[in-house]
Amino acid sequence: MKKILCFGDSNTYGYNPKNGQRFEKRWTNILSAILQDCEITEAGGNNRTAFSKDLNGTAGIGILQKYLTKQYEIIILAIGINDLQYSYNCDLKTFEQGITELINAAKTLNPNAKIILISPSVIKENILFSHFNILFDRTSIEKSYKISPIYKRIAQENNCIYLDLNNIAEVSEIDGLHYEETEHKKIADELSKIIQNISI
Repeated sequence: MKKILCFGDSNTYGYNPKNGQRFEKRWTNILSAILQDCEITEAGGNNRTAFSKDLNGTAGIGILQKYLTKQYEIIILAIGINDLQYSYNCDLKTFEQGITELINAAKTLNPNAKIILISPSVIKENILFSHFNILFDRTSIEKSYKISPIYKRIAQENNCIYLDLNNIAEVSEIDGLHYEETEHKKIADELSKIIQNISI
């Protein structure tokens, strides 16, 4: 049985843009229902960064390391958009270094795992009119359009499988950041095809 870690932010957690609650059907547990011969660990967290330290001094890389005390055959990393929050003032070079550091941590602790690196969908302008405008500004939106090539390059350099969600799903018109339930299904379907083609 393949052991799969789904590590990410609120879109991995299944944040519902309509009401802030958690979707009953989110891509992680939809994926689990499709791949019944796999053991899937859902490890999404609201407002989780990949490498930037939040007000509590916490960054996703430290949380990931705690999960990786267990060995997985496949690690899915779907994280990074929160590092574009304007308070972190993260330039693209720092962003690339941070995502690379996350990959290196995963490879060091689970050296035999296949890593799927997921690039998030771009942030929509209507985030500026949602309550998330206290975290993201227009510069955040502009940066979100520039990170897919960074993810792709990191994936190529580190022998990861690359998936760009811009080709699969769109974020909600409600908050410009999170996926609707229909988009979670699209993500799960695409990932299931990728995973079924991975030889362990």
